[in-house]
Amino acid sequence: MTIRFVTSNDGKVREAREYLAEDVEQINYDYTEIQSDDLAEIALAGAAEAFEETGGDDPVIVDDSGLFVDSLGGFPGPYSSYVEDTVGVERVWNVVENEENRRARFRCVVAYYDGETAETFDGAVPGRIVAPRGEGGFGYDPIFEHEGETLAEMSTERKNAISHRGRALAKFADWLAQRD
Repeated sequence: MTIRFVTSNDGKVREAREYLAEDVEQINYDYTEIQSDDLAEIALAGAAEAFEETGGDDPVIVDDSGLFVDSLGGFPGPYSSYVEDTVGVERVWNVVENEENRRARFRCVVAYYDGETAETFDGAVPGRIVAPRGEGGFGYDPIFEHEGETLAEMSTERKNAISHRGRALAKFADWLAQRD
């Protein structure tokens, strides 16, 4: 079976191929991203639209992810990309730096849709928000610390080993294997 991963990000596709025994084909389709506080709802809507608009032959997966900061009530959550682009990562740190609770987590939801079945798989990496450190990574990596290191300080291999997307993909792979 071929699974179509709807994304323009080659790195996400490489990561999916590490977890899935099936063929993973990249589909670059710009689905409508609905506004919601729920990652699963966003990803499922995107998967259903992409399945219909790209022919409906093979199942599709779509992922959505975000940074959820406890002291901010889970914000920026599904709005993480927008907040990063408009406010910036350092300002997120500035908002949180005086908070007693700086716990946070990166979450990812992978949504599967095949025209009949719609399922979601959640992965998360716990951590905390810290002053920016490190030269690697992208996005929120310099302010997100997991087990004493920011994601920007980690090697790519270490970061991929703890990936929130990887954790969601592992759950999806287990589910898929049980269906066969």
